[in-house]
Amino acid sequence: MSRDTDSPPGRTAGRFDSLLRHDLPASLVVFLVALPLSLGIAVASGAPIAAGLIAAVVGGLVVGILGGAPLQVSGPAAGLTVVVATTINEFGWKTACFITVLAGGMQILFGLSRIARAALAIAPVVVHAMLAGIGITIALQQLHVLLGGSSRSSAWQNLIQLPNELLNLHGDDFLIGLVVIGLMLGWKKVPGRLQVLPGPLVAVVTATVLSLVLPGDPERIVLNGSLFDAIGLPGLPDGDWGGVVLAALTIALIASVESLLSAVSVDKMHTGARTDFDRELVGQGAANMVSGALGGLPVTGVIVRSATNVAAGARSRASAFLHGIWVLVFSVALVGVVQQIPKSALAGLLIVVGIQLVKLAHIKLARRTGDLLVYVVTVLGVVFLNLLEGVIIGLLLAFALLLWRVVRVSITAGPVAGTERWLISIDGTCTFLALPRLTSELRKVPEGADALVELSVDFLDHAAYEAIHDWARQHESTGGSVEYVELGTAHMAHALTGPPVRGRARSLLDDVLRPWRADDGNPITKGVAAFHRRNAHVVRPHLDELRDGQQPHSLFLTCADSRIVPNVITNSGPGDLFTIRNVGNLVAAGGRDASLEAALSFAIDELGVDNVVVCGHSSCGAMKALIAGGSAGPGLDNWLVHGRPSVDRFHAGDPVAAAAARAGFGVADQLSMVNVAVQLETLRAHPVVRRAMRERGLQVSGLFFDIASARVLAVTAEGIADIDAPDLAGVLAHTH
Repeated sequence: MSRDTDSPPGRTAGRFDSLLRHDLPASLVVFLVALPLSLGIAVASGAPIAAGLIAAVVGGLVVGILGGAPLQVSGPAAGLTVVVATTINEFGWKTACFITVLAGGMQILFGLSRIARAALAIAPVVVHAMLAGIGITIALQQLHVLLGGSSRSSAWQNLIQLPNELLNLHGDDFLIGLVVIGLMLGWKKVPGRLQVLPGPLVAVVTATVLSLVLPGDPERIVLNGSLFDAIGLPGLPDGDWGGVVLAALTIALIASVESLLSAVSVDKMHTGARTDFDRELVGQGAANMVSGALGGLPVTGVIVRSATNVAAGARSRASAFLHGIWVLVFSVALVGVVQQIPKSALAGLLIVVGIQLVKLAHIKLARRTGDLLVYVVTVLGVVFLNLLEGVIIGLLLAFALLLWRVVRVSITAGPVAGTERWLISIDGTCTFLALPRLTSELRKVPEGADALVELSVDFLDHAAYEAIHDWARQHESTGGSVEYVELGTAHMAHALTGPPVRGRARSLLDDVLRPWRADDGNPITKGVAAFHRRNAHVVRPHLDELRDGQQPHSLFLTCADSRIVPNVITNSGPGDLFTIRNVGNLVAAGGRDASLEAALSFAIDELGVDNVVVCGHSSCGAMKALIAGGSAGPGLDNWLVHGRPSVDRFHAGDPVAAAAARAGFGVADQLSMVNVAVQLETLRAHPVVRRAMRERGLQVSGLFFDIASARVLAVTAEGIADIDAPDLAGVLAHTH
């Protein structure tokens, strides 16, 4: 039988095996976590208890089929509790269901418009603060239920009525709630085997059993009939369509953002397929339309259930779908069990869930990133105003803070220590907004002083340019001097050539290494001018230390090829390498190269270098000429004769050539590596080198630079090897 006809059954069998081994057990674990949370969220929202179960079923079945996040689990979420409770209080339950349907339709439009990723542009600190505000609000609400009372309409009322509730607490409700809180907080510390059971389920079951055996009559959940009895069509609003649309948009936006952020987090937890964000929004929207139409709460991706799903070993969306099936079966067959659960048990559960939404890590992160004010203001807005206003205030504050950071510029002026020169440092985005500070700092420079203006700016508008230019002209007229050092991407010379634009960040390659071809003028003098303007002041302190002498740690013999930059490929600086360059990095045996002899003697005996390095490279013209044979041209033949021993070794099957061939290098590059090995032998036999190796441990080593990959390899008599950046001791003793 052919592979084509055999593969589909094989794939089907594999999927079925994965379903039984991974997705089915994971779905049961997620179901046990989702059940108590769905009931608690319905209670906290002021909705019928069955509405939470309907939303859990729909979230599992509909999003499980249509959603774009393979391992995300959807259902009623704590993040929507506050806005749903407000919606129910304002419009009533039936209209709230219609608003959920409308919100689902908006989410589908979001998904079809392919704008899902735009929701991820919301500042994370605002999302974290929104969830924290929701958590605090839920905890304040449910604290009253825990004490045996009922929650108030606002966080402020819940806060000021708390002392009165404490004076009239119901002992049985309070005890049951404390048991749930204690079990929830302490469940992570129980032995490993017991942790297989979900903490929320254990806490609620334990509290329910205690409520049945201990004296007292705590208030319990009321669920009239089965889940099918609770299904009801939504109702149209009686006017105030503007408020209805605003409420639907609020739910749609919050549910979308929470689902997408949850999906991003879940993607980081596994290595399987990634989320299709647009499809996920369509799936969430469809689920909300179905849930609202059946009388359920709004649905969103829930990070707690999703993380549980991944941790339980789920491999596909089948787990989320099956968890919806289990919620449906339980809600239909075991209604009596649900009605035994005390409200205070769910209150304790929700208090812990609410507290856990306030994450210390988020607060520390906001403090480190300078966003603590945004976090605090958003939390206070969500708690004491409402969710939408709090989020809007947080976003506006975050945007204002961002704008301030973007246009901020640091300007300082002061004398350079130990000199009479003044340094004016301008760093950031220099616009007309900086003129008061700019002119104030420039005014500090004394008349007649030598001034260095250091510009590290990425944006320079005409007003700022004019202020600097006019000050410089006036300062020079009093006998002073002004020198510019432009480190940023925006330059003074470009300020008048067109509208100001933010410059592209330059890399080291752009500033120093990229080959530069000038259309007119001398490229050397232009390069020197650029060096003076951008880099001279950076290396000047280092060169000043070397003005009375040099102490290089290595003699570096390499090819004269213009593509080899020794200090770059060895990460060294001025004064580190004593460099010798010739065509083919050759060592003339028998002292036939007076220049090389002088350099070796001076570097080893006078400067006392610790290393001698020979560095060859790929695409070497000298090696190509040697391998081709014949005449290389006047002036070269007499020199390349020093490379004949390398050619002979190459043709004799040198192990270095074999290693290079196995690594995929061409013939000329193989010869180049053999040539490095041969030159190392010649150097080790040189009297000056041999004596230094014996008396003070001089190191002689070889390198090969592959130009195309910018990789440096070590060359030895046995072959070639990669060089790990942290361990260069065997090649170069130390770097700059």
